[in-house]
Amino acid sequence: MPGPVTARTKFEPEFGWAKLPHPMTFKEATSVAVDSEDNVYVFNRGKWPVMVFDRAGNFLSEWGAGEFDRPHGIRTDAEDNLYMADDIAHMIEKRTRTGKLLMRLGERGKAAAWQEGEPFNRPTDIAVHPKTGDLFITDGYGNSRVHRYNKAGKHIKSWGEPGSRPGQFSLPHNICMVGDDMVAVCDRENFRLQVFTLDGEFVRQVQSHRPIAIYAGRSADSNIYVAEAGAPAVQAGVKRLGLCVVIYDNDFNEVGRFGNELGGEGADQFLAPHGMAVDSEGSVYVAEVSYTAHGSNLVPPREVTSLRKWKRVSG
Repeated sequence: MPGPVTARTKFEPEFGWAKLPHPMTFKEATSVAVDSEDNVYVFNRGKWPVMVFDRAGNFLSEWGAGEFDRPHGIRTDAEDNLYMADDIAHMIEKRTRTGKLLMRLGERGKAAAWQEGEPFNRPTDIAVHPKTGDLFITDGYGNSRVHRYNKAGKHIKSWGEPGSRPGQFSLPHNICMVGDDMVAVCDRENFRLQVFTLDGEFVRQVQSHRPIAIYAGRSADSNIYVAEAGAPAVQAGVKRLGLCVVIYDNDFNEVGRFGNELGGEGADQFLAPHGMAVDSEGSVYVAEVSYTAHGSNLVPPREVTSLRKWKRVSG
């Protein structure tokens, strides 16, 4: 893993990176994870929910057909297990790299009461503590909550409620560890990141344009990567409103960013970033719900690019 990103670091888009065998498609990739061998796991809403590629984009395998209701978030732990959030199924699953189910939190298809705080009502993402294996889960669409579980799946505590004050949420969408003692939450519709201790004590907030995905660098890379969603419809087409990846140091000072000033289908553009991961070379993978946001509205509807790789080329 290269060192931290600085103002001199450059990223270039590697368009068409994923070599999909005919007739396989993503429909749309919702999230992406990278294991210790730089294999890339794409959680998507097509017929093949999990597709696995090597670092060069060569297709390796697929699994999961019929086993998910609506893929949303995917993460790896220190042992290369996968944690997967299925929002419509109201569940979190732990699986091996080949798809064997190891643990399930929540009952498939059974939602907790809407916005009352009990797990789960459309959970969105998972952060895994690198040492203890504790899980931190954003319960984001039907709740305004973060839940903490231990490695065995025992509930420890929850925090958060609807609102815009510190410690409150308006769609907590993604979450990541910050070092070993804090977590950062994409409080998407409050246009901010919120940072908490592991016990849910508010530490600070950072302004961000609809932060939707967040990833903490590994090993020597201590950066925090944040993908910003696009502007609301009332400001569609306005430059420099989201649709980019912003890179922070560990104190949340911005040190870099990439992406075009406007969204679109070009190699350097984004349509609807939604999930993100970084490999050992410092390259960034961004999954986009681009069919929902764009392709489904075309005449006729069509699949558009939903997985992008930006290669770290210098710095």
